[in-house]
Amino acid sequence: MKLAADLGLCQGHQECLAEAPELFGFDEDSYQVVVRVPEPSEQQLPAARAAVKYCPAFALTLED
Repeated sequence: MKLAADLGLCQGHQECLAEAPELFGFDEDSYQVVVRVPEPSEQQLPAARAAVKYCPAFALTLED
């Protein structure tokens, strides 16, 4: 699975950090998400799915 962020959509809500702090970071200068783990492990997938689901800007994707 591949985790990605569309920086054109990211609005800096940081919900992804609340759901999966081990997968995401935050760039204070650009006020946007940083995907730290683009290929989450099986154990990290539930957190990745939650981050995608709860992103209010729909800026995150998780694809096969």
